[in-house]
Amino acid sequence: MRNVGYNDIADEIYRLREERHKALAEEAGKKGSKQRLEDMEKFLNEQSTLLEEYDEQLVRRLIEKITVYDDKLTIEFKSGVEIDIEK
Repeated sequence: MRNVGYNDIADEIYRLREERHKALAEEAGKKGSKQRLEDMEKFLNEQSTLLEEYDEQLVRRLIEKITVYDDKLTIEFKSGVEIDIEK
């Protein structure tokens, strides 16, 4: 009987450690996303001219991928933000 109590407590400790680890990982992900958004905003604010033509450097710096669907485009930025553009 005493062993069962110990095992329950040990299981709970491992469960709580796992939960803590997940929470810390999620928090780190949020901080990373926030930093990427701030970096994107800073970069855009540093641009001195109005964009009038395609800028390869800008695209490579800001966009992770573009997915083409029959009815829309999905643009995923490196910051993690996604936008849909309907056709």
